[in-house]
This record gives sequence, C-alpha cells and structure tokens, in this order.
Amino acid sequence: MDPIFAHGIDWVAALTVVIKVLVAFVVLLVSVLMMIWFERKVISDMQNRVGPDRAGPWGILQSVADGVKLFFKEDLLPDRADRRIFRLAPYLSAVPAFLAFAVVPIGGYIHFKTRTTELQVADLPVGILFLLAVSAIAVYGVMLAGWSSGSKYPLLGSVRASAQMVSYEAALSLSIAAVVLLTGSLSTRDIVNAQNGVIHGWIPNYNIFRTGFVPFIVFLLASTAEMNRPPFDLVEAEQELVGGFHTEYSSIRFALFFLAEFMSTITMSAIAVTLFLGGPDGPGFHFLRWLWPILWFAGKTIVLLFVQVWLRGTLPRLRYDQLMGLGWKFLIPLSLGWLLVVGAMRVSIGWGLVVVAFVLAFAGLLVRSMTISGSRVGEVFN
Repeated sequence: MDPIFAHGIDWVAALTVVIKVLVAFVVLLVSVLMMIWFERKVISDMQNRVGPDRAGPWGILQSVADGVKLFFKEDLLPDRADRRIFRLAPYLSAVPAFLAFAVVPIGGYIHFKTRTTELQVADLPVGILFLLAVSAIAVYGVMLAGWSSGSKYPLLGSVRASAQMVSYEAALSLSIAAVVLLTGSLSTRDIVNAQNGVIHGWIPNYNIFRTGFVPFIVFLLASTAEMNRPPFDLVEAEQELVGGFHTEYSSIRFALFFLAEFMSTITMSAIAVTLFLGGPDGPGFHFLRWLWPILWFAGKTIVLLFVQVWLRGTLPRLRYDQLMGLGWKFLIPLSLGWLLVVGAMRVSIGWGLVVVAFVLAFAGLLVRSMTISGSRVGEVFN
C-alpha cells in the first residue's frame, strides 16, 4: 500500500493522489506525441527517408500539428450508425490504456515533510488482475465501433478484433502467470521489489532471466498482437477492409483511436519493463536519488518502444490464418508448457526435469498432429 495512506485518508493524501493522476495523464499524453514522432523518424531512417522535418526542430511538432488538424476537421456521423454507441466507442478504447498505466511503478519514493509516497498512481494488491481486466475491456471499443458504424467493412474489422483478442489474451495471461508464480504476489510494486539484487554476483535478478526468456518473448508478441500493431494489424488491414473498424470515423473521434493505439504501445512496454526488466531498478548515485529510478525506467521503456517500431518497419503483415495459427498453435502451448516447467523447477530440479521431458514429448505429439492435419488439408484442396 502507498505510504501516503499510513495516517488514513485525509486532505493531504487525497491531494497527493489527484496530483499524481494529473501528472501521469499529462506525461502519458506528451509521451504519445513523442512516440508518434519517434516512430516516424525511426522508420524513415530505416527506409532511407527524411521523415517529419518542417514543424519545429527535427519535425518534433508534427504530432501537435496533426492533432490540431484532426481537432478542427468535420466530425462525420453515418446515417445508418447507432449514434450513442458510435460516439462512445472511441472513449472505450482510450480510457483502458490510461487505467492500465496507473498501476505501473515508474520510480521509487518521494519524501516531503512528514509524508512519503510512491511514484505510482495506485499500488493495488491485485494489480496484475487489474491489468488483465483492463486489457480485455479495451477490445469493446473496437468491437462497438465496427458494429455501430452500420457498414460491412468496419463490422468485419471488429469481428477480427474480438477473435484476435481472445487468441492472444490467453498467451499473454500465461506469460504473466509465470512472473506471478515466481514472485508470489499480484502487486506490481512487489514484483518490482522482488527483482532487486543480482544473481551469481553480476547478473541482474530480473524476471527475464529467472523465467528463461520465453515468457518475455511470448508477452512481447502477444501484447503486440493485442494492440493491433504491425505485423499483426489485421483489424485495420487497408488492402482488405479499407480502414477497418474506424473507416467511418473522422476528426477528434478518429484521433482518439489513434491516441489509444500509441498510448497502449507505451503502456504495454512499461508493463513489460515492470514484469520482466526490473521496472525502475538500476544503479544510481548519492545525489537526486529519486531521479535515477525514473531515468532507468524511461530508458528501458524507450528500448522496448524501439523494438516495437523495428518490428513495424521490417516485418510484412501476416495472413489472418497465420495470425490465428501463431496464437493458438504456438504461443498458447509454448507459454502453458513453460509455465509448467517454471512451477516444477520451483519445487525441485528433479521434478523440473520430469516436467521438461513430459512437455517435450507433448510438443512432439502436437507438432506431429499438426503436420498430419496440414497434409490432409492439402490433399483435400489439391
């Protein structure tokens, strides 16, 4: 629990919470603007282009200019749309991304006078369950946006979104379960504190090493698919669905969907840092001790954001059958098998080796069954 509530809920605690909420909201909005610029510049460098360079130094104000332009565009409302749901859907996409960021610890503690508070909006004892619930709710915005538009292309995009979320939410949850199993707590602050120290004198005690890298890779792929980012952006595939679920949206409502996508990218990267990379943990100095954890957290998050941009700029979009097959046939069995191995290793090395042998045998049978199934399907079509 946040130490600010040690003396109960008084006006100081309430004011502190309000200030943290406002600061987190402003920082997240500014981060979205910087992320849009960062993605454009990095992809332009990868493709040997200049990228934004007109609005502000190095084009850094281009995102602000785009936001102002979208704000003053005409807000269209299709005749066949469900008016209330059509207007509500963008907010259902944007709000969950901010709510998920609320339980992410971005630093240590700040002391002022006789009070101490965490650099975290809310330290919930069930923070992981809150994250999973909020990430599952986000799909409702996409689903309702496509359904309420009164057009077939947005509807197809929204149906794809729901199927894609169900496929990758299971793998995402199983990768997080491995971290919870090692930590023994659902609190994000406890998960960060459990990663303090080193292993064998020099290896950081991060969960990415303790879980054997696999849950981190599964989390990275599943979160990318759940956010509908390339190469998993089949929800808004312009070659097939014009613009997907937001085809009929314009002006500020389209901007909210745009905001939600990039805000989710930042939030999920921050969550990955919290779960697997120690959060704000890192070496510091004796001066400005409260600042160094924030810088470490920001640096790790920027590295993962670069990985997201790298994936977008290099990998082609998957087919829809490949997208669903990756989730159901590979990521879910892999994350489930690895969770069993991690749990067995927590009991003893002997049990761990037994479970490893069982998982390998099951994986062989699974690969064999998929190979036979694929060959029979090929025979039918040939």
